[in-house]
Amino acid sequence: MPQLIFVYNADSGFFNTLSDIAHKITSPDTYACQLCQLTHGHFTMRSQWQQFLDETNVDCVFFHRDEFIKQYGVQDVELPAIFVNTDQGVELFISKSKIESLQSVDELIALVQQL
Repeated sequence: MPQLIFVYNADSGFFNTLSDIAHKITSPDTYACQLCQLTHGHFTMRSQWQQFLDETNVDCVFFHRDEFIKQYGVQDVELPAIFVNTDQGVELFISKSKIESLQSVDELIALVQQL
């Protein structure tokens, strides 16, 4: 079974996380990561998303932008994005523009289930 790689349009680290939380609270319409908006509230993962992850048979891994670039060297794709990792390598599965068109975690789950 292929692995799904979810990549947030945010960098890792404590101060980056604090900055992201503040941005999501004070100006959510300009926050740069719709994937994070869909899957997380201000401080924790949304319960519906957590339940989906707990129940799915799909292997899912999550990276911040800087971690993903370091691990896979992929830099020419707009983020956030979801990739599929197969024996042939890492390929784009769900683009930034598609993620940005989603209005709910239900829509995200439906797309992921198409794998």
